[in-house]
Amino acid sequence: MIEANPKADFLRYLQEARDALLWKLDGLSEYDVRRPLTPTGTNLLGLVKHVAGVELAYFGDTFGRPFFDKEPPPWWYTQDAEPNADMWATAEESREEIVGLYRQAWEHSDGTIETLALDATGHVPWWPEERREVTLHHVLVRVICDTQRHAGHADIVRELIDGSAGYTPDKDSLPAADRAWWENHHRRLERVARDAGGN
Repeated sequence: MIEANPKADFLRYLQEARDALLWKLDGLSEYDVRRPLTPTGTNLLGLVKHVAGVELAYFGDTFGRPFFDKEPPPWWYTQDAEPNADMWATAEESREEIVGLYRQAWEHSDGTIETLALDATGHVPWWPEERREVTLHHVLVRVICDTQRHAGHADIVRELIDGSAGYTPDKDSLPAADRAWWENHHRRLERVARDAGGN
């Protein structure tokens, strides 16, 4: 009989998403990890910065375990930050600094997850008063969903940069095909889209 271990399941899926997101930065220039590739400015390093903040806030502040013991950075939710400040890196913020913060966030978050029961309650300070009380279980589901969502954004952004695709280095989740196959596939989909659109 297989014994259920929900925390281990949650941590495994959260770590998979974390690793997938960071892997998308590998081998890229400083320019490429920062450049905006959508009209709303989505960029790889900004995604990492954002999810670091998400983890530190939800697994830290929500459960009375703040990460920043001194003044938090100017982009932090408690500060008077400009909109979207957590979604891009300034020229002064290095890739190493942001990736390092994200890895520290993992350690801080994992400490909360390992210490508390899934039904432990916390309070999300930036939510409306009537919805602020949450369980660790709720927060875990929310953060896993958010991290996976942004890992998907990173998949697309990385493919736009240099054509690299796949979930992780060990599990690319794509058909085994060469460049010519993908080019033919792309042309086929374009034809289908035009036919369906009446063009």
